[in-house]
Formats: sequence, structure tokens, C-alpha cells
Amino acid sequence: MTGSAALFTDRYELTMVDAALLDGTAHRESLFEAFARRLPDGRRYGIVAGTGRLLELIERFRFEDAELEFLREHRVVRDETLDWLADYRFRGDVWGYREGEAYFPGSPLVTIQASFAEAVMLETVVLSVLNYDSSVASAAARMVSVALGRPIAEMGSRRTNEASAVAAARAAYIAGFDATSNLEAGRTWGIPTMGTAAHAFTLLHDSEEAAFRAQVEAMGPGTTLLIDTYDIPTGVETAVRVAGTGLGAVRIDSGDLPTVVAAVREQLDELGAVNTRITVTSDLDEFTLAALSGAPVDAYGVGTSVVTGSGFPAAGMVYKLVARRGDDGEWVSVAKSSTKKLSVGGRKNAARRIDSTRTAREELVFVGDGPDGEEEFADDDQLRPLMVRLMHEGRADAAFTGHAGVEAARAHRAEVMQELPIEAFRLGRGEPVIPTTYR
Repeated sequence: MTGSAALFTDRYELTMVDAALLDGTAHRESLFEAFARRLPDGRRYGIVAGTGRLLELIERFRFEDAELEFLREHRVVRDETLDWLADYRFRGDVWGYREGEAYFPGSPLVTIQASFAEAVMLETVVLSVLNYDSSVASAAARMVSVALGRPIAEMGSRRTNEASAVAAARAAYIAGFDATSNLEAGRTWGIPTMGTAAHAFTLLHDSEEAAFRAQVEAMGPGTTLLIDTYDIPTGVETAVRVAGTGLGAVRIDSGDLPTVVAAVREQLDELGAVNTRITVTSDLDEFTLAALSGAPVDAYGVGTSVVTGSGFPAAGMVYKLVARRGDDGEWVSVAKSSTKKLSVGGRKNAARRIDSTRTAREELVFVGDGPDGEEEFADDDQLRPLMVRLMHEGRADAAFTGHAGVEAARAHRAEVMQELPIEAFRLGRGEPVIPTTYR
């Protein structure tokens, strides 16, 4: 990615900096924390996603001539503040949960330690990334859990904006999806891409058979033929006749799926295409995937529901100042006490209690020495530390960015799923599967 990310923010962040520079508080060392007060209604766990994207955006968060001229023209801040912004670089530290980690209410997902002015300006970019990406990943993880090992492709680009489409593909892949239809996601993040033909290709030709022959000639008999443009049984017969019994797959995008899939499987077997796979793509979500668990489906393609968080397009995360240095140099805990918007002040660390069966039982948030403290875990081998340093003195740890960061997050998510109690994978409404305890 190139270009400045500095205006991916809200105006009030700059005006706060303007006022804080004027009264001398801008340079107070501060600790901001991104967390969720609650999970989306009925969800039992969430999945952290977007961290690698966020780190790259923070490194690009700087005010160049074009950004400064816009701010000057619209008189957003004083000229003295524009001079300060011209030299702005984030030089602080970032700690947080690894991308792909499960999270619960109160989990300190990202902690940013820097001067107030450096850290407060990151609020919007932090939340816009984590709220969307984690929402997609959390929904995608639920879909993966009910797919029972069958491959799932993300194909929702046309149901969101162009930038979100790339972010959604990345988040879904981290959550266990196998591929995306979005080529930019493939180029930027190294995600496998897939796709063959839509109904328009069939309608372009004089007959379904002519369309199938053209596709097989271009892509080989291992391709996937879309069989529901007209009559599905006729489409199956034509597909096998054109491609032979070595036809790779057929795709179904409509109908009463359990009934249709069973009939198609039976017809394929009768025609000798016993190894031809069946892919289903038809407004799927985690509930329809679960309903198809007993059907002879080989793969799924999911669009709208995954890129919209399956009804929860934002994860509900907030970014709050939780501690600042006092005049004596000591840390001072600060927190909101507003009705229904309470937060817990203080520098924090976190761990997950894992029992002898390797099952997670409790999320522990330690208030005190902050994310670089380790004494909380020294004598307890059942605690798995959750927070890692993501950025030091303004430089991101390369292990969490780029293609390598995506693959590491995907692998970590798979490991974390093995720890969650079985109740986590129920689709019915419920409370978080493990409690969060502050100490």
C-alpha cells in the first residue's frame, strides 16, 4: 500500500490535538485501548482481524503537502498545529492480541502507548479497521465451524464497497475461508483466488451446450459449470455430455438447496460422474450452511452474509484513554463512568486460563503493570499470555504484516479454535462462552 493514511480520521481528533498543544497537555504520555464492551447480540466469541492492515496504515499515517493544504484551506487547526502535523510520525508502541485470536467482552485487543497527540489521532483508523475486519472474521469463523471441513470461498465483493471487499476477503481467509473471488485481495494479501463463469456467460451463447463447450475448451474439463441458468436436470446432463465424466464440478445458485443437491448428486452418479463435485452458492449464511450439513455438498461460496458480518457489520469496539502520566511521572488510571458506557481504567495485560483438557475456561485481564509485565503468569502454567508487541517506536513487527502476517494469523486462528469449549460453536443465541475477569 502507498499514500498517506492521515485523513482516514475524524475532524475532532485534530481539533483535540490543536487544543492540547495550546494548553501543554498534548505531550503527556498516554495509553489508549481498543476493546469491545460486548459481543454482537447472541454471539459466543469474536475473532480479531485487521491487525496487520492497521499496522501498515499507522506507518503511513503522516501529513504530506496535500493533506496539510486541505487542512489549511478549511481552517481545521491553527497554523502552529499544521507545523506540528507536518512532522508527525507515530513513534510509540503498540501491543495487542495476535490477529486470529478469539476475543471476549473487555479483551484489551490493541493498546497504544505514546503521547496523547500521537495516539488520539489514531482512534478512527484503529476502529474502522478492527470493527469491520473483526466483524467479518467472527461471522466467517462461525461459517467455517458448521461447514465441517468443506471448502468455502468468499465471493461478496459486489455486496460492499471496493476497499471493504479486499479487507473482507482478507478477514474471511484468516477465519478459515479457503479462497476469494477478489483479485486485488489475491495480489495484495496473497489469498488464493477462484472463479469461472456466471449466468451471463451462458445467456451470451445461443444455447447452454454452446456455453459449456466454450468454457470447457478454454478451461479444461476440470472446470466448474453453472447448471441452473435454465433447467437443472437438463443442465447436469448437458454438462456431463460436454465435459465427460471427468467434469470437475457443477455449481448450483438457486432452488431448495437440500432437495436440489441430493437430486443432482444422484443424477451425476447415474451418469458416471461420480467424482464431479457440487458447489453451492445461493445467499448462504451460517444457518443455511448448517442446514446443508447432511447434504452431499462438496464446497460453498458465500457472499453477502460474510462481507456484512452476517447481520453485524461492525463489531462494536471502542477506543478509550485508560491511563496517562501524572505530573509526578506515575501512571494515573482514567475511565468513563457514563451509563451503559463504563470502561475499566489502567494499564492492562491479559491471559486465557486453559484447563488440563486444553480447553479455555476464563479470560483474565490484569490491571497494573501493563502489557510488558510478565509476573502475572510466572507461576501458573495454565495461563496462556495473549498480548504481544506489535509495534515498537513506530515500527511494525514484520511478522504481523504482509502475506506472512496473513498466513500466521490464519494458522493462529485454527489453533485457537481447538481451545474453545464446544458450546462456542452452537449457532443459537447465547452468552460469551467464557467469562472475563479483571484482576
